[in-house]
Amino acid sequence: MEAVITLIDALRTASHDARSSIKDELVALAKGDQSSEVREHLENMKRGELLEIQWEIDDVLDESAPPPIEPPPVEPEPESEEPADETPEAPDQQERLTAADLDMVYDDPRGFMLHKSKVGDRWFATQVDPSTGMPQTFELQAQEIEQLKAQLQGSPYWRLGS
Repeated sequence: MEAVITLIDALRTASHDARSSIKDELVALAKGDQSSEVREHLENMKRGELLEIQWEIDDVLDESAPPPIEPPPVEPEPESEEPADETPEAPDQQERLTAADLDMVYDDPRGFMLHKSKVGDRWFATQVDPSTGMPQTFELQAQEIEQLKAQLQGSPYWRLGS
């Protein structure tokens, strides 16, 4: 580490033109056999230096940084030779749906609507929030769906075909 200290001392007093050769020597040390120790020592020394010298040390650290480790390539999954189902799979439970993904199955003009997803078996209710007057849509749980079907049985607001 004496060599690093000597080079930093020389860097402090060197003219701008002479600094590049000193920085090259520091980079060589930081890429050498004791690279991690040299880089750690430079980091510690940098803290007590003037801003201009800190920048020079940062340049050395940037140039001597090890290359980033790339993750191993992911092999694509082999396609199965089984025939694909004709029905699309249900969307992920966390996937956001749009109005186009839903079929309205119940429409009460007082402000309550039920929607069923076109793919899968997800149900949504839309009702007007009394505090804001704005409609809010939320997903229903399985027990809520059965309870609502029982409560609304015989209602004239069910949509035909649903």
